[in-house]
Amino acid sequence: MTAVAELMDYADVIERFNPVLGLEVHVELNTNTKMFCGCPNEFGGEPNTKVCPTCLGLPGALPVVNGKAVEGAIRIGLALNCEIAEWCRFARKNYFYPDMPKNFQTSQYDEPIAFNGYLDVTLDDGEVVRVEIERAHMEEDTGKSLHVGGATGRIHGAEHSLLDYNRAGVPLIEIVTKPIEGTGERAPEVARAYVTALRDLLRALDVSDVRMDQGSLRCDANVSLMAKDATEFGTRTETKNVNSLRSVERAVRYEMTRQAAILAEGGSIKQETRHFQETDGSTSSGRTKETAEDYRYFPEPDLVPIAPSREWVEELRGTLPEMPSERRKRIQQEWSLSDEALRDLLNVGAVDLVAATVEAGASPDEARGWWVNTLAQEANTREVELADLAITPKQVAEVIGLVSSGELTNKLAKEVVQGVLAGEGEPREVVEKRGLKVVSDDSALLSAIDDALAAQPDVAEKIRGGKVAAAGAIVGAVMKATKGQADAKRVRELIIERVGS
Repeated sequence: MTAVAELMDYADVIERFNPVLGLEVHVELNTNTKMFCGCPNEFGGEPNTKVCPTCLGLPGALPVVNGKAVEGAIRIGLALNCEIAEWCRFARKNYFYPDMPKNFQTSQYDEPIAFNGYLDVTLDDGEVVRVEIERAHMEEDTGKSLHVGGATGRIHGAEHSLLDYNRAGVPLIEIVTKPIEGTGERAPEVARAYVTALRDLLRALDVSDVRMDQGSLRCDANVSLMAKDATEFGTRTETKNVNSLRSVERAVRYEMTRQAAILAEGGSIKQETRHFQETDGSTSSGRTKETAEDYRYFPEPDLVPIAPSREWVEELRGTLPEMPSERRKRIQQEWSLSDEALRDLLNVGAVDLVAATVEAGASPDEARGWWVNTLAQEANTREVELADLAITPKQVAEVIGLVSSGELTNKLAKEVVQGVLAGEGEPREVVEKRGLKVVSDDSALLSAIDDALAAQPDVAEKIRGGKVAAAGAIVGAVMKATKGQADAKRVRELIIERVGS
């Protein structure tokens, strides 16, 4: 069992050290086929059924570049304000690992397709941080290892391992930042905001489904610390394959406190990869981190260089959609949102969800209320991102429509949402299954009102005496009798009419 690391108080870390970040994000493209062969590019499926001699690395099999993947790489580079190479090529990155059948990864090394870009990132309080992009290069994904018999699901302690090569050869774009300095105590927040902004950008480009839970968007977080008077970067660690926005922030914060404790005691940081533990937000040691020399990069002899014409690049630039930052400015103006209201939307990751709900027929105010309040609370309870809740903007718009038409009260609508989240079907199906429709038959309501008035004759006298507020007690009794399925406003109207008649 791994010993628990000593940690330094976060405030002390900030007082004594300057953090430096480097974020590497791997994006699986949503092409129909893999990067260098015609196998289907699909998530899941029976193990080792979406493979061929090329992606299995069998002798004599030759790769062919997926043109759609190159197009996606260029569009990503342009959206990140990068320069697009006039000539670039693939290289072989040599290392042995069981889930990589060729024993090398076809990647790009010193000649990436896109380089020298930036992405402006907005933090929770509205501050904008520019994150500079070193490169965005093309490569292929590896297969997947399943370690069986251990307590952690990792190779250490496992009885045996299984290999699934369905993912081997899936097109990847790796986006690498330049060192991110000067963020101080906000370093973890900047890391999360950057990956969030990048995910939103990639979703807008429609080049990936950016499902972090399925591994189509993964972040490697490099962290190092510099003493306040230092002029050189400290030794970095790389926490691999962090697969949620919240975890990116937690991983960076943990590494800062762990490294600071070691340095404060006169120790040194080992350059290594580390694994993030979702259960407690800690990281654990993986393997010694290789350098570029260890990988013995050399040009891929089986693939021709890529030389995108300037005309094609400009043609692809014309296909770029409205960028998320521009869209937010437009939406803020169209919906008449204050800066604070927009920040609330951004903080819970609801801008695109609200916009899609509005497009499905809801009003901006109603859509915003449901996503920022009710559904954000559900996401927090489940400890998932808002976008990962099992409910779509179209379904939320349908629930809002049922409330607007009087078929549901707000209370009943929340029960319907619970049913949708529980997988019970579409909103109207949940209404029928749970019997949640509003009681709109006046005769049924009057019967319940008469029963309540008979049980509380003193309340009826107060209402007749002009104390209309006393009707609230009868409304409450009727709502209880109808299991909350009555329209409280209509019930109040009927009470006043009944007592006054």
